[in-house]
Amino acid sequence: MAATVNPVNHRHQPLSAAVNHRNRRRVTASFNEFTINDGDKRSIKSTRLAKLISNLLNLYIEKPSLKSLLQRNDCNAVAQAEAKLDLPTISPKGDISNMWREIHGGSDWENLLDPLHPDLRREVIKYGEFAQATYDAFDFDSFSEYCGSCLFNRRKLFGKLGLTKHGYDVSKYIYAMSQYEIPRWLEKSYVADTWSKDSNWMGYVAVSDDVESKRIGRRDIAVAWRGTVLPSEWYEDMQRDLEPLGYGEAMVERGFLSIYKSKRMTTRYNKTSASDQVMEEVKRLLKFYKEKGEQVSLTITGHSLGGALALLNAYEASLMFPTLPISVISFGAPRVGNIAFRDELHHKGVKALRVTIKQDLVPRMPGIVFNETLQKFDDLTGTLEWVYHHVGAELKLDVRASPFLKRGSNFIGIHHPETYLHLVDGYVSSNSTFRSDAKRDVALVNKYCDMLVNELRIPPCWYQLSNKGLVSNEFGRWVRPKRELEDIPSPIEEENLDL
Repeated sequence: MAATVNPVNHRHQPLSAAVNHRNRRRVTASFNEFTINDGDKRSIKSTRLAKLISNLLNLYIEKPSLKSLLQRNDCNAVAQAEAKLDLPTISPKGDISNMWREIHGGSDWENLLDPLHPDLRREVIKYGEFAQATYDAFDFDSFSEYCGSCLFNRRKLFGKLGLTKHGYDVSKYIYAMSQYEIPRWLEKSYVADTWSKDSNWMGYVAVSDDVESKRIGRRDIAVAWRGTVLPSEWYEDMQRDLEPLGYGEAMVERGFLSIYKSKRMTTRYNKTSASDQVMEEVKRLLKFYKEKGEQVSLTITGHSLGGALALLNAYEASLMFPTLPISVISFGAPRVGNIAFRDELHHKGVKALRVTIKQDLVPRMPGIVFNETLQKFDDLTGTLEWVYHHVGAELKLDVRASPFLKRGSNFIGIHHPETYLHLVDGYVSSNSTFRSDAKRDVALVNKYCDMLVNELRIPPCWYQLSNKGLVSNEFGRWVRPKRELEDIPSPIEEENLDL
């Protein structure tokens, strides 16, 4: 397994004014309002050509040889798994109050990634589990009248998911919609009368309690963003043009911006946008804890699309709170914007750590052809404003390093956040084997996929409600139970905040 810290070129390069905009869609977008004005339709021939190139490249990328498929780690996976059955699943908590700025990228994680510092590993897993919670608590059931909502209210969320160990309390839920070509993953229930026809639960804001705040050296506001239901869906639905943010030359992917900024007064949950919801809550928490004389930080996390929304969130927060320490820890996130977007995040002091897997295709998108690798041709082409660039440092993992994971092209399983957390937990350095004292339960990898070797006898996709959520009533008939009143989504209930 190799960890790669990619050097970031932070020199700001003026964008070429010679780019032809005649065929670009006319869009006005800013962090104050999201308005779309469609002009000329996208060229069908150009779209087909781009998709053809992407498909050809996908066939070429990461084609494993027969030898690599048959190679196995010398370690006995079954014996290792059985030896851990009576051991704790989390590493001991250490006091990081004196080094929290380094843990959160104060020096761009220099000398902390390879080898991976044990305290950094634990913090990365903590935020990764916050991101995973957005999937575990999401109502995926298309037959549920609350499809698209969170299964639990915010006071019960961490308790239901076993995350109280981290010492955070959820203070606010975030809901999102899109005004732009609603993708399949935003479609709702088969049931006609659903809890919301427009919005989806997209994440939450949490804040560290007194004990955790003392351990980590400040009051930490954490924001977790959910990714798409299926990565293959955003891969198909989100390959769009870069569009201006409304500030300078920074541009971001249009679909991501739409989800982050869209709102409509006729909806129940998105009279304000996801952007407005999260920023209002961060502002409220900052005011509350600053008045108590506390030091506060903002840490934003997300997986896949959630990682993209995390960067947009960090960009906006850096504008509104210029002195607030802001860091992003993302997992399997795609590219979001152009070089100007990357540079502005750097100049505003936002620290970003991207955790990626070598075999995962999602971090290669969008811009599988037109990405930061073209920067080497700047002398010939000038800076290309429509080229995608990743942001921040990278911790690159490798599926082949784990003796517990299957080899092959299971792109869905490779992309799942539990696969990421498993590999982070076992990573030591680029020249070390998978650590034998890794703590997380290996069975978690197969929650929603089939990535574990068959010898472990862990069923694939085992994480589901018993009997598909049906229960036997007093007459012995199988029925869908009603949610407890406190777990039924309610905009009024969401407004009743407490600290």
